[in-house]
Amino acid sequence: MYVRWFLPLLGALTAEADFFQFDSISNVSTYYFNYIYCNIWEGECQPNQDDATQQVPTRDLWAGFPHDYISLLHQWYCSLGQCCESGDCRITNNITGLARDLQTKLHGQHLAQSVVLKAIQGFINNPESNKPLTLSFHGWSGTGKNFVARIIADNLYRDGVKSECVRLFIAPFHFPHARLVDTYKGQLREAIRDMVLRCSQTLFIFDEAEKLHPGLIDAIKPYMDHYDNVDGVSYRRAIFLFLSNIGGATINDVALDFWHSGQNREDIGMEDLEHRLRTETMESQGGFAQSELMSGHLIDFFVPFLPLEYRHIKLCARDAYAARGLETDEATLDEVAKAMLYVPKEERLFSAQGCKSIPQRINFFLP
Repeated sequence: MYVRWFLPLLGALTAEADFFQFDSISNVSTYYFNYIYCNIWEGECQPNQDDATQQVPTRDLWAGFPHDYISLLHQWYCSLGQCCESGDCRITNNITGLARDLQTKLHGQHLAQSVVLKAIQGFINNPESNKPLTLSFHGWSGTGKNFVARIIADNLYRDGVKSECVRLFIAPFHFPHARLVDTYKGQLREAIRDMVLRCSQTLFIFDEAEKLHPGLIDAIKPYMDHYDNVDGVSYRRAIFLFLSNIGGATINDVALDFWHSGQNREDIGMEDLEHRLRTETMESQGGFAQSELMSGHLIDFFVPFLPLEYRHIKLCARDAYAARGLETDEATLDEVAKAMLYVPKEERLFSAQGCKSIPQRINFFLP
């Protein structure tokens, strides 16, 4: 298929070479030779040759080329699956898909649905943002923090969490030893700089952020601050997500108070939780609280994830069956939900594990 497009193109360019500036031809040829060599013949690429940030030469460069040959080249390039409106084919920024997935796949989290969507949409639609977007997710394990991070990645990037524009750091896994914090600082700074150089709209996810050493967070604080650039690199299009269990008890207390007073959990607003989350995070133990990230007020939104109730567990079970292509009924969903542990001891209102173990637990109920 590639030969069918490339040979006529090569002949056309050769026949008309006298009409073009040879330095332009050289630049174009270099770009497409590198693309073919790296991606089709799978040669050993030089650094950044296979980097999608090397875009197709701009229209200004094509000014001397006849329209017919531009169209032929464009068709050939698109036949390789490399055309996209954004200019960087790795980035999709599908806000419609993000809204749909948050609405249909995330259960019991009306605050997270609203705040995450508005924050991401506003950031994407504002190319002149004066700082990176920094969100802090708070709540019990199993309430959806990692799940939402994955939804964001799936809708902002063509390859989701596997994209070279997405990087996940798990605090106790990637930075386990306090005595090596100085080494980790250099490694983390280098990793972030390298990622942003290769993909300006990079998504960084820090899981179990409360276990990060304060010096480690302070080392990357400049990348999240209001700077045009740091050492010549702009980080303003990056997105930082911090996932933490800090504030989980506070969130649960508010949800329980609403239940006791007969109010719907959907009536819980950000004004009921965000200030309390910020305060508890500042006062908590661990590096996340002690870092300049908090004292510098660089977190744009503290996003609460509410504890999940029986009805939400049934929805998670339904999704788990559907993900395997299996049909189920209400009785089976009830069986799955009843098998979970609920707290507090008296009310038995919230699932102690959220939806985290549901995909594994349904194995017990399969025929």
